[in-house]
Amino acid sequence: MEIILKPTIKQYEAWEALKIKDEVFLGGGAGGGKSWLICETRLVNCYLYPGYRSFIGREELKRLMQSTYVTWCKVTQHHNIPKDDWKLNGQYNYIEFKNGSRIDLLDLKFIPSDPLYERFGSLEYSDGAIEEAGEVHPLAKDVLGSRIGRHLNDKIRPTLLITGNPKKNWTYQDYFKPYKAGNLPENIAFIQSLYSDNPYTAESYKKQLAQIKDKATKERLMFGNWEYDDDPSALLTYDAIIDLFTNPHSENGRRWMTVDVARYGRDKSVIMLWNDLTIYKIVTFTKIGIDQLAEKVRNLAIEEHIPYSSIIADDDGVGGGLVDILRGIKGFINNSRPLKEENYQNLKTQCYYKLAEMINNRAISIKEISTLDRTLLIEELEQLKTKDADKDNKLRIVPKEEIKEILGRSPDLSDSMMMRMFFEIKNVAENNISIRRPQISY
Repeated sequence: MEIILKPTIKQYEAWEALKIKDEVFLGGGAGGGKSWLICETRLVNCYLYPGYRSFIGREELKRLMQSTYVTWCKVTQHHNIPKDDWKLNGQYNYIEFKNGSRIDLLDLKFIPSDPLYERFGSLEYSDGAIEEAGEVHPLAKDVLGSRIGRHLNDKIRPTLLITGNPKKNWTYQDYFKPYKAGNLPENIAFIQSLYSDNPYTAESYKKQLAQIKDKATKERLMFGNWEYDDDPSALLTYDAIIDLFTNPHSENGRRWMTVDVARYGRDKSVIMLWNDLTIYKIVTFTKIGIDQLAEKVRNLAIEEHIPYSSIIADDDGVGGGLVDILRGIKGFINNSRPLKEENYQNLKTQCYYKLAEMINNRAISIKEISTLDRTLLIEELEQLKTKDADKDNKLRIVPKEEIKEILGRSPDLSDSMMMRMFFEIKNVAENNISIRRPQISY
């Protein structure tokens, strides 16, 4: 089977990079030929290496079938691939060739019941590709990266081809930022490809992208701008969130504990231990009863020498049971009135605004956190946004229920982090109380 390639300049750079690099990131704009390259590289290898096995993964299998698979069909038609050379197994989601080569189509969606992506733990691939990586959880990339190089790799290099558009998440941190700074690891290539780099579709994409009204979206997709203006309603900058993990640590301050109690089966109970404004330990529990959680909190308080007056737990719903059992700890009622009668919708809003202020000022740091919790916390803090700021002159934030719809889970980590601000605000409020002394006449 003869396949004649006519890649764009950027696609050619990616082809060449795949010969010498372990990871190749191609993207940075819409219409740059990213999906075509993924399909074409898999197609060529299917013929060159009979029995070859690869994967194409995307955050949702449904969208992969609606976009990447459609591109796959166009690629095979473009190269006049005989229709009986390959077939799609729609039941198990893979493309199989007569010579034994196979491409798995993977759903990379984060599932709370499988937070470590153990469903991919036993797979073996020659190489692989991830489409629209900005939508994908970074742990999926790490796990799949460990599954390549396990099949036919005496003949083919184990490479990971990644595509994506500009997004302020792990793709920005791992690829664009080090590329821009000139310190990208030697085994990784970053190749920016815009609509204008693809002569086959440049005119049609130019018309489509020019009609985008949202400035940030246009900057990202049309101009490949990774430093696009963030959502103006966002209370935190992405850089400030990332700096949480490298800011200086508190070592000898007062210790505190914040506890976010799970309300539903899929939520987590999150305990954060603080040294002043440094989180030095995070403990999470799923499907744990209030009595058991109370015992965990009690034991941690003893081990870490944290007095009950320095412990706070949410006092809404199920959390109220914890506060009742551990008499002496503070109860946090989300919808209660803000301290100092300030112009916030409620106490939770006031504390989240204070948290945003302190994160943006680099006053908070995180000393120890798992890779998974780090990713989840970043995602949660990115959703901290103002809502209806001019309504009734009260400051508001996006409600928890809306955030849960976006994330597919509860923002348990950020809620636990937020409650620490109660002590900061309360301290300021108490220190600002003016005591009038009575006038005494002699």
